[in-house]
Amino acid sequence: QVQLVESGGGLVQAGGSLRLSCAASESISSFNVMGWYRQAPGKQREVVARITSGGGTWYSDSVKGRSTISRDNAKNTMYLQMNTLKLEDTGVYFCSAIWTGREYWGQGTQVTVSS
Repeated sequence: QVQLVESGGGLVQAGGSLRLSCAASESISSFNVMGWYRQAPGKQREVVARITSGGGTWYSDSVKGRSTISRDNAKNTMYLQMNTLKLEDTGVYFCSAIWTGREYWGQGTQVTVSS
């Protein structure tokens, strides 16, 4: 079983920055894809960024240009650096990892952006 633990969320003013972390219980170098998802109040969970084992990245239009996803295999940790935060970035952020055909999820970390 893979365990994922997110951290780094919090309350931040619009225009500010946060760096989210996702620590894995297994070596992430073998994870095919890792990703960050966001669930805003009353909305469905949506993907915001992905990173492959080869380092390829993808971003949703909502965060493109403002966020950077990265992974540190030595620390078994994935990150999401978010800049110029907007009110609509508020939500619970979850990390996921796909490994041996299964997708694993963390418990989420709350990000609240205030005006």
